[in-house]
Amino acid sequence: MPLLFEEIDSQPSPLGEISLRRRRIPALGERDIYEVKLGEEFLMSSMFVEAEEALSTLGLAKTRGDQLDVVVGGLGLGYTAVAALKDERIAELLVVDALDTVIGWHRDEKVPLGKILNADGRNRYVHGSFFDLATAPQTGFDPQYPGRRFDAILLDIDHSPTEYLNPANADFYTTDNLALMAEQLKPGGVFAMWSQNLPEESFEDLLGTVFESVESHVISFYNPFMSEESTNSVYVCVKSS
Repeated sequence: MPLLFEEIDSQPSPLGEISLRRRRIPALGERDIYEVKLGEEFLMSSMFVEAEEALSTLGLAKTRGDQLDVVVGGLGLGYTAVAALKDERIAELLVVDALDTVIGWHRDEKVPLGKILNADGRNRYVHGSFFDLATAPQTGFDPQYPGRRFDAILLDIDHSPTEYLNPANADFYTTDNLALMAEQLKPGGVFAMWSQNLPEESFEDLLGTVFESVESHVISFYNPFMSEESTNSVYVCVKSS
C-alpha cells in the first residue's frame, strides 16, 4: 500500500529550508500530490496547476511567428514549462530558477515532470535569480549568449505583484525595472505573469507604462478542500513592434 505521506527531500536555501513532499488524500482517489514548502509556507501543489498552465497558453497565444525563444521565470513543479513545450513553435525554452535544489529535483526526476523536461532537447535550465537577470539586459537571461532577445518571458515566482516570495523582489515591480526586462524582448514580444490574486488595477496601470497592450485573465478551478471554485490570474502584455 502506498504511503499517504513522504518527504522526498529537504535542503537549506538562501530563502530558508525548502522541501519536496508527496502525499495521497484518500478522498481524492489514487493520485499522488506533490508539494513544495519553504519553511512553513506552502509554495506550490500539483493539485492546482490550471493557472500555471494558462500562463503558458495565454502568453504564447499572443506571440507571432515560429522558432520561438522563450524564458520561464520560476521552475516550481514544472507545469508552466511543460505547457510551454506543448507549443510546437518553441525552438528553445530557458527555465530560470534561483534555487539549485529545485533544478536538481527535475534533473534527478524526483518530480513527475522532470522526465518530460529532461527528454525535450528544447529545454535548458538556468540557475540564477530571474530578477537579477531581468534587470541586466546587456548580459540577460542566457549565460551562453549575452544580450539575447526573446519572443516571450513567462513569470511565476512571487505570490502576486504586491506579495513577494522574497522582500527584495519588490524592486522589480517598477517602470524602470520592467522596462529593463522588456529590452530583452523582441519587438512585439510578450511578457506574461501569474498571480494568486484577482487582477490589480494599479499593477495593470504600471504595466501600461512599459507595454503597448495589457490584458488580465481570471483563471477559475475547483478547490476540493473548500468545495468551491478558486481563482488565480494571468497578466499578458505585448511590447510595441
